Amino acid sequence: MIKKLVTLLAIACWVNNLAAQPAAKHDLRFDRLATVWDEAIPLGNGTIGALIWQKDKKLRFSLDRADIWDLRPMKGLHREEFSFKWVEQQVLKNDYKPVQEYFDAPYDREPAPSKIPAGALEFDLPGSPVSAVHLSLQHALCEVLWENGLQLKTYVHATQPVGWFRFEGIKGDILPSLAAPAYGDTASGGEVNSLTGDNLGRLGYQQGVVQQSGNSIVYTQKGWGGFTYEISVRWRKTNTTLEGVWSISSQYPEKKQGVSAESVTAAAFTRSYTSDLISHQAWWKTFWAKSSVRVPDEVVEKQWYLEQYKFGSVARKGAPPVSLQGVWTADNGRIPPWKGDFHHDLNTQLSYWPSYSGNHLEEAMGYIDHLEENKENYRRYTQQYFGKEGIAVPGVTTLDGTEMGGWIQYSLSPTISAWLAQHYYLQWRYSMDRQFLKEKAYPFLREVCTFLENITEKEENGLRRLPLSSSPEINDNRVTAWFLQNTNYDLSLMKFAFTAAIEMAEALQLKEEVAEWQQTLAEFGDYAVSENDELMVESSAPYDASHRHFSHLMAIHPLGLIKWEDGAKAQSVISNTIRLLDEIGPDYWCGYSYAWLANLKARAKDGDGAAKALNIFARAFCLPNSFHANGDQTRSGLSKFTYRPFTLEGNFAFAAGLQEMLLQSYAGFIEIMPAVPASWPEVSFNRLRTEGAFLVSAEKAAGVMRRVTILSEKGGTAKLKMPFDRPWRLSDKKGSIQVSEEGGFINIKAQPGATVTLFAD
Repeated sequence: MIKKLVTLLAIACWVNNLAAQPAAKHDLRFDRLATVWDEAIPLGNGTIGALIWQKDKKLRFSLDRADIWDLRPMKGLHREEFSFKWVEQQVLKNDYKPVQEYFDAPYDREPAPSKIPAGALEFDLPGSPVSAVHLSLQHALCEVLWENGLQLKTYVHATQPVGWFRFEGIKGDILPSLAAPAYGDTASGGEVNSLTGDNLGRLGYQQGVVQQSGNSIVYTQKGWGGFTYEISVRWRKTNTTLEGVWSISSQYPEKKQGVSAESVTAAAFTRSYTSDLISHQAWWKTFWAKSSVRVPDEVVEKQWYLEQYKFGSVARKGAPPVSLQGVWTADNGRIPPWKGDFHHDLNTQLSYWPSYSGNHLEEAMGYIDHLEENKENYRRYTQQYFGKEGIAVPGVTTLDGTEMGGWIQYSLSPTISAWLAQHYYLQWRYSMDRQFLKEKAYPFLREVCTFLENITEKEENGLRRLPLSSSPEINDNRVTAWFLQNTNYDLSLMKFAFTAAIEMAEALQLKEEVAEWQQTLAEFGDYAVSENDELMVESSAPYDASHRHFSHLMAIHPLGLIKWEDGAKAQSVISNTIRLLDEIGPDYWCGYSYAWLANLKARAKDGDGAAKALNIFARAFCLPNSFHANGDQTRSGLSKFTYRPFTLEGNFAFAAGLQEMLLQSYAGFIEIMPAVPASWPEVSFNRLRTEGAFLVSAEKAAGVMRRVTILSEKGGTAKLKMPFDRPWRLSDKKGSIQVSEEGGFINIKAQPGATVTLFAD
């Protein structure tokens, strides 16, 4: 009995210790304010966001709202030639310049459609220097302290569309002013390209009006097509304290009119900074309780918590999905890099990788809901460009899912929707929500597969191929970017779509549809593999040059169609493909390439390689505030790209990489710490999620797995690969549960809500 009580107390202490996170060591701390926008302190709630920094001699809050968009159609894109068939003809004629001019050039040439910035709050700084800047991840609260005792506390409320600020210890006057973007500035902005963005004046707006009345400011800006947005700020002041609130609202003429920012701040003022802070912190407490990790690499651990914080700040159910910069649009007087759009050739997909095993399924639903909301627009595009039934999603889209052009090998790719379909699949597999499967996931997959059946052609050998195939960004935007045989990228996505559709249809007992998808799946050929067991771009194109996008090895990760667990042949292909990637090197990798590499190496059970890739990402490809900056900021040869456009997908792929090292379930069973370096003897995690809707916690101490806890959220059987290298026993269980061992696996059959803890002797 004493031994059992000691064990239970140890488990309770372990779980409580894990739940008490993030720690103070994970916070951002500086001795000065950033003087550039992309190193600012980020705050957000998925709908609105702020960046806290210093511009010139003013304290600046760069304000943003996720749905502030100029939605004008891309000029010149929807012309008579706008069709996949016409592009195919041009490729076959080797006359590609018209394609580039019609479908690619407008993206760089035209200022819109585009995400646009909202505005900024500014405060005259005191003469006293800043002594400390602190972002508390636990409370999502930014604090700034000046040497004269002045203190600022500011947060963006977790669930309400408001941001609060409170100055304490005021000596003299500190009042807000509102700086509007220079929409009326028509002066030349210098070089224009996807990285630098265009001059805001090219949007052609009449400069908005800033009106101040007493202790409030309202700024109204009219945009294209009747769109308007409004910023409202209110404040109240005592002798030594200034407390204020801000909000942003947007109105589109064809949509239901929402509550104005002025009304939102008025309602907030009936509450207070302090009362809103309580509900704000309660939301974040719940968010942080969803999962936690502890690893001995301090750089990797801190970066993971910073990624979780940013994910909680930009990904929400009910808000637009994560775009390139989320709720932190560039505050540099320009249209944001790549127009701040939704890039579905990689960026949006990678942004949601950590949500599934990280146990943040609700936040991931913002992505699914966006795709659901725009299905009719996707059907329109599918008919207009491909002339086919079903759903194809453009690779580069506006807020409402409309295509924007760009390099059409990915911006108008026929397989983008198959990659997006994986997120439906993962949301179902990790939640086991049958209603979601029936009403959203399978209907989307069905339309994707219908389109792929319609767009592919059968060759004489009975195998299906696309009329034109590509591998995103391979050969850039040249005619050689197109292939007449299926690339491994396109092939793996098509195979995945039909494989997932079969599994879903079987779960729904739709026997006729299962048979149809099985027949179609059998009509796709094998992957292009070299004589050295290396995945190729396509059968005539080996991977022989460094490239940022690992599109040719999608079958390994994220799709999991070639699994390490499949045996020697699969392991040879995986090992040799990754070896070749390493040998050719990272000359033209971006930060997200290293984050993706960590996921790949974790799937290959290479813990040292995964940890190294994560370390490189965190140390070399992130700015001081943790923003992923694409290029090698150390200029130490980790990439020939040394530029710094901020995008979020690398950040979130990093978080997924660490989670992949700690827990995997894609192969039909749960494997705990499958890719942890031997140099990490002390590792633990709490409430990471697996396929089948199981929540897993585990602790490794002194290099030995000590305990594992599994909670069955929906019931069913969890097949757990033996995590212990010594005798083990059940130390605790709650609810109806059966545990048995067979063939190197522990089978756990549980009713919904049941929990079991396994303990090594």
